[in-house]
Amino acid sequence: MKVIDSIVAQAASIAAIRRDIHAHPELCFEEVRTADLVAAKLTEWGIPIHRGMGKTGVVGIVKGRDDGACGRAIGLRADIDALPMQEFNTFEHASRHKGKMHACGHDGHTAMLLAAAQHFSTHRDFDGIVYLIFQPAEEGGGGAREMINDGLFEKFPMQAVFGMHNWPGMAAGCFAVSPGPVMASSNDFTITIHGKGSHAAMPHMGIDPVPIAAQMVQAFQNIISRNKKPIEAGVISVTMIHAGEANNVVPDSCEMQGTVRTFSIEMLDLLERRMREVADHICAAFEATCDFKLNRNYPPTINSPAEAEFARKVMQGIVGEDNVLVQEPTMGAEDFSFMLLEKPGAYCFIANGDGAHREMGHGEGPCTLHNPSYDFNDDLIPLGATYWVQLAQQWLAHPTVK
Repeated sequence: MKVIDSIVAQAASIAAIRRDIHAHPELCFEEVRTADLVAAKLTEWGIPIHRGMGKTGVVGIVKGRDDGACGRAIGLRADIDALPMQEFNTFEHASRHKGKMHACGHDGHTAMLLAAAQHFSTHRDFDGIVYLIFQPAEEGGGGAREMINDGLFEKFPMQAVFGMHNWPGMAAGCFAVSPGPVMASSNDFTITIHGKGSHAAMPHMGIDPVPIAAQMVQAFQNIISRNKKPIEAGVISVTMIHAGEANNVVPDSCEMQGTVRTFSIEMLDLLERRMREVADHICAAFEATCDFKLNRNYPPTINSPAEAEFARKVMQGIVGEDNVLVQEPTMGAEDFSFMLLEKPGAYCFIANGDGAHREMGHGEGPCTLHNPSYDFNDDLIPLGATYWVQLAQQWLAHPTVK
């Protein structure tokens, strides 16, 4: 493993920043303290900043030895927000805010990019510009979309943008990156079935929406097994059904909610169309009606082939070919997808290990993402920061990458 010595020398101080962020988690678009901390550190290191994009976003501007005159620029992105969940850990840097936790490692993502920024502040041995994008509201707020809407790529023109996420369960010291879809689209639906209420002892007097909902749940799985190609991925999960207020009353209505995940917009179009048709026709068969609404939240995260291969080669130079794995696509979602709709780039995984790094006082649960016993592995900071530095330097030095 070839990590940069100057980054290793500062790793403990960056880890302390990471733990401070972990102890003070902030939810989407509320990351004022975190943004203040990031801005203060970048300013301390002599890196110009721009604030307020996407409400609480921070962009650091690192110009190379040519002061950016060559016109080439690359974006490196880290998310900074936490999750609305209670932490089970009791170690020193556990969350001090009830109901808020860095359970996805965004504190670590911020730390790795800060470590790279600190190195860049004294090692500007490249031509071009490195934009350090500290993005708010990844966890459901669409912070990437909001930064783009606020002019991210107009104010800071770049030819490519890259992101990175820690990945528990992979052996520490490994990376994973692949071309094409690596994370799914995230979409939620609400279906309200309108029946006719009656006494539960006289169901023939009404139109019961509950068995209609039950048939609809089963029929949706038939869409997955019979309407889409078996080799293509798609998920329809009904996760909530709400109906009724008394055990002897057939309710007037029943509400169903859930999520749809796909790796392409074309598949999402198919699933939405069929779900709507199935819902309408099942209701009609039982003399009911329904309101169907599907919200398209995050598009699929699709890596550009050239940028993914470039990232892989950079990783191989750091950890060796055997430690750069195929990135198995996941049905989880990521709003970095909005950036990849606008610019070429790649979103990679850096292995977080199996949880053995956690200190005494961690919860009894596994060290998996969105788990109340999770904690980021601080040993990754030098490795992740080295990847950011090497990626930017090599990309800016490679005129054939566009």
